[in-house]
Amino acid sequence: MTITESSTELAAEYAANGFVLVKGLLSKEEAAAHRETSHRLLARLNRDDDPTWAAARDMSMAPTSLQHLHDAQFYDAAFSRLLVDPRFTDVAAAVMGVENVQLHHTKLFVKPPENGSPFPLHQDYPFFPHRDHRVGAAIFHFDDAPVEKGCVRILPGSHKAGPREHDPAGSFHLPDVPFESAVPQPAEAGDVLFFTYLTVHGSGVNVSNEPRTTWLVQYRDPADPPTVKTHDHSLGQGMMLRGVDPTGRSGV
Repeated sequence: MTITESSTELAAEYAANGFVLVKGLLSKEEAAAHRETSHRLLARLNRDDDPTWAAARDMSMAPTSLQHLHDAQFYDAAFSRLLVDPRFTDVAAAVMGVENVQLHHTKLFVKPPENGSPFPLHQDYPFFPHRDHRVGAAIFHFDDAPVEKGCVRILPGSHKAGPREHDPAGSFHLPDVPFESAVPQPAEAGDVLFFTYLTVHGSGVNVSNEPRTTWLVQYRDPADPPTVKTHDHSLGQGMMLRGVDPTGRSGV
């Protein structure tokens, strides 16, 4: 899908497949600027924590690594502006079928070249379950993400089965779902992948000679309450990205 497609078409594809890849939501120049900002920010903070899942280490013959940062919008205003960009928030509202869009949390990821860590197949649901499942994610691609860079893989239509049993000892991954059954979703710089938190997804190892840079934004309908209080450490949770919060909960 392209950003010129109607909201009805985007919502229909999202409902059928559990995801939609919107091509060119950002220009190549914008994506390049955000990529530079991302790498500069990570270099300045110089953090050495590696969020690679334990289960991911079985997906590669060699040790892998991953760089990340929660809440990048609290470190650089470029991310704050992107959070409320109507090109993003209008699609998020359309695919959820709501008027109001509320922030849950964000994560910046860089998969280093040659051994960038994969993510086993999983749903986002068990990490922050909500009553009505009106929770989604958007992955902004700041550089090209072909298959060899460990692009996102998705099991189309998997959201229709609802919540699945996950392995809590393995970072809530789905050990009984073959990784090869998920369809690669290669993307270009500026593309944004939207999917529901019930959609089974993961990503492969970056075996290319370039990093893969993405920004994950998790959002929700503010009228859909969480069933478990979790992820409440995320800065800015409850911030309205589009519309209003009719509940007055402010993210609680």
